[in-house]
Amino acid sequence: MSLVAASQILLWLVILALTLAVLALARQIGVLHQRIAPIGALSPARGPQIGDTVPPLSLRLIGGGIVDLTAPLASDTNGRLLLFVSASCPICKTLIPIALDFAKTERIELVFVGDAPASEQEALIKRFGLSGHAFVNGPEIGMAFSVGQLPFAVLINDEAKVAAKGLVNSREHLESLVVAKETGFPSIQNYVAAKAGARR
Repeated sequence: MSLVAASQILLWLVILALTLAVLALARQIGVLHQRIAPIGALSPARGPQIGDTVPPLSLRLIGGGIVDLTAPLASDTNGRLLLFVSASCPICKTLIPIALDFAKTERIELVFVGDAPASEQEALIKRFGLSGHAFVNGPEIGMAFSVGQLPFAVLINDEAKVAAKGLVNSREHLESLVVAKETGFPSIQNYVAAKAGARR
């Protein structure tokens, strides 16, 4: 057998071994995916809790107008989402387009909240085309909800109560807030634990 033929056989054996290894790893990833519980938005213990009535704040919007957090929602709206963002937060910049699409799909009233110089917020609005969206700029609302890290979201239901809240950095985290609102569980983790307990 020539050296070229032997090297080709060896090469095919290596390719076959790599293919088997990739298939085995794919199977293990699938098993791990089933065993790991979904992770929702991380909800801090500070500030208004799930079920609490939101603080009666009337907030001035950039560009004029007022948003009242306790005002009734439109009949076709599934909630009011406060999304705390900043131009200096890289995750916020990634999340803003996702939040816009999410709010449209879920029929949620989206209110952006920031606490920065007006020029900085106006640049953020221009960059992401948020001129048609509610944007509040000021420290009062962040203090009222004890927001310490960004991006942070608070979902308010039609009774002006906190339905869900937490740190968010993906669409899945935003969706977990809606799941928390619909199920009545404060977080995905509580929901999974309750389901597991019910099966026993």
